[in-house]
Amino acid sequence: MQADFRADLEAIRNVEAVPLILNVVCRVTGMGFAAVSRVTEGRWVCLAVNDEINFGLAPGGELKVETTICREVREGMAPVVIDHVEKDEIYRDHPTPAMYGFQSYISMPIILKEGGFFGTLCAIDPRPARLKSPEIIGMFRLFAELIATHLDSNRRLESSEADLSWERESSVLREQFIAVLGHDLRNPLASIAAGTLQLQKADLDPKSSMIVGLMQKSVARMSALISDVLDFARGRLGGGLTLALGEEPLEPVLRQVIEEYKTTHPDRVIDYHFALSGRCKCDAARVAQLFSNLLGNALSHGSADTPVKVHAVIDGSSFELSVSNQGNPIPAGAMEQLFLPFARGGADPNQLGLGLGLYIASEIARAHRGDITVKSTQAETRFTFRMKITQSI
Repeated sequence: MQADFRADLEAIRNVEAVPLILNVVCRVTGMGFAAVSRVTEGRWVCLAVNDEINFGLAPGGELKVETTICREVREGMAPVVIDHVEKDEIYRDHPTPAMYGFQSYISMPIILKEGGFFGTLCAIDPRPARLKSPEIIGMFRLFAELIATHLDSNRRLESSEADLSWERESSVLREQFIAVLGHDLRNPLASIAAGTLQLQKADLDPKSSMIVGLMQKSVARMSALISDVLDFARGRLGGGLTLALGEEPLEPVLRQVIEEYKTTHPDRVIDYHFALSGRCKCDAARVAQLFSNLLGNALSHGSADTPVKVHAVIDGSSFELSVSNQGNPIPAGAMEQLFLPFARGGADPNQLGLGLGLYIASEIARAHRGDITVKSTQAETRFTFRMKITQSI
């Protein structure tokens, strides 16, 4: 590979937000393949990829540029969006979809301020997808601008040309990025949630009722994903997690988390014991979020025919919360990466989620000056959160 493309690969690796962007693209659109590509007049090179459909491209892999629609994106300096190839008047007879076997496609140009056209942020899937909406196109445009801004910044830093104007631009894009996650993506979900709630009240046949139930679970899962991504963005791109400290009793919020999971997992048993006679200075909502992530992790990875056990106690000057489950122990290799973003605690590579739950739980623990430890054996896997209740946070 030519040296310039190796430099481009390294430049994209240095943009920490790219893996998150590709994950969010796939989760929000439902598409199985997303990539950042470098596109020139004669070359198409994959720089970063999230491949859930075994398309077969890895960073550094190439396609013949003349066989890609990205070439047309480069020539027109404009995005190409296809919901359903077979129904698209422009692209239904185009050779590229048939060659690579996709029905839905979106490609947004990445345009540098100091270098013109760089490449594309693109996604494909063998199934049709609803892409021609202001929310999806706006998200892709914002993500492409975010990548371009990072690349521009890195180039300016390398040539000693970075200045305060970049910081202002970065701050604006950071806030826009967080706003998209917190507002523009939540609003459509809220509409779907309200619609399914109304449908649930109707006199539905069993099959329709089951479909509505599945939709509600999907909305809840997507809402949780957005919350995790939003916290990640605030922590990495903003000023870190914020706490609203108080001295509320913890037992009610912990019980509420358990009841919510009992509703979504009616076939699972959750045994719990609370000894919470005192109060502690903390952010009760954040502690509930930490607990929810640990409990959800235990339900996802634990044996379905054994209970998940929860123990919470205030003892003297400390608060301790533990969640344990039976099942396969966490692999030694995964244990080292357990609390890193995008890491998944279990051995199943198809596990749902972005792999942010345990990372965010650890950040909440750290914000409270506490910690989370884990012990995993053949007998059980136990996560334990501990914090002092008399300290200043």
